[in-house]
Amino acid sequence: MSTSLVDRLWYGRGRPLALLAPLAWLYRAVSESRRRKAWQARNESLPVPVVVVGNITAGGTGKSPLTARLVQRMKQEGWKPVILSRGYGGKSNHYPLLVSEGTSPGVSGDEPLMLAQATGCPVVVDPERCRGAAWALENGLGDVLICDDGLQHYRLPRDIELAVFDARRGIGNGAIIPVGPLREPVERLGSVDFVILNGAGFPEAGETLDSFAGVDHPDIHAMELVPSGLVNLNSGETVPPEKLKGKPVRAVAGIGNPGRFFDTLRGLGAHVNEVPFPDHHHFRPEDLASGALEWLVMTAKDAVKCRGFAPDNAWVLTVEARVSEPFEQRFIERLRECSGQLKPHDTERSDHG
Repeated sequence: MSTSLVDRLWYGRGRPLALLAPLAWLYRAVSESRRRKAWQARNESLPVPVVVVGNITAGGTGKSPLTARLVQRMKQEGWKPVILSRGYGGKSNHYPLLVSEGTSPGVSGDEPLMLAQATGCPVVVDPERCRGAAWALENGLGDVLICDDGLQHYRLPRDIELAVFDARRGIGNGAIIPVGPLREPVERLGSVDFVILNGAGFPEAGETLDSFAGVDHPDIHAMELVPSGLVNLNSGETVPPEKLKGKPVRAVAGIGNPGRFFDTLRGLGAHVNEVPFPDHHHFRPEDLASGALEWLVMTAKDAVKCRGFAPDNAWVLTVEARVSEPFEQRFIERLRECSGQLKPHDTERSDHG
């Protein structure tokens, strides 16, 4: 389905797909059954803290930029994070796969390669994330695991869960797939540690966000994605994102929520020609055709798949997740609490406070 159609059916008023309610009930029943079985089959715990970043809605919410920001903060605090990923859109002949600069996105998937380049920390891809986690620890890659997009992967033990939402879209019509965008009932938020609202706007000093989608939660925090630069895919030249003001831009995006990317470009003053593709799209040279005077702009996630054939006018808009200092402090405190509960490794992690 196109993005505009999804917006109308899932994020507009009412429930136009209400006739599909029996399928939604079936989806929920199957999901809950798989969750129970995975929960029963999972290991009790891993010897290091495990952080899971995910969502309960279909589509893009900003999970990967938040993952990159959390990795950066953990490194600043002395941790050695390892990112775990399913590797959507990629296919390897062997797993687990340690992603490197030279890994093909067709092998690793686009998001793992993007995260490896953005963070400089180990990224391990494996459809069986428990196996990937065990392999990372056996090889001494780090002392904390962070799983990008793993909220529903219940076989993986976890200590901290973060649910990320597009604040503008929210939970849409509040219905389960396929009637609405929810992968799980909204009540699931009651069991996560943090709810992150991408694009919500930061509250004034002394104010807090207390509820979301009718659910009260003690740790709801705002996040925003801030454009940080434009990098030419071929030359590596970097210019400020404000360079796009008044420029004709052909914006290509194969991501879960391309509308947010297009709006970001308009916010920079660009005249945008939208070219959306399905999430994890495998780009071809003809997908990047543009006018002689146009700036061809894409996301970092898409850029890793286009470096071999991008034209000279192709640029990647880099963005950074900005979150509040109180949230980051709460997150690090929670991480240290989890670390302190892992008795066999307390002495190894003494430098983390």
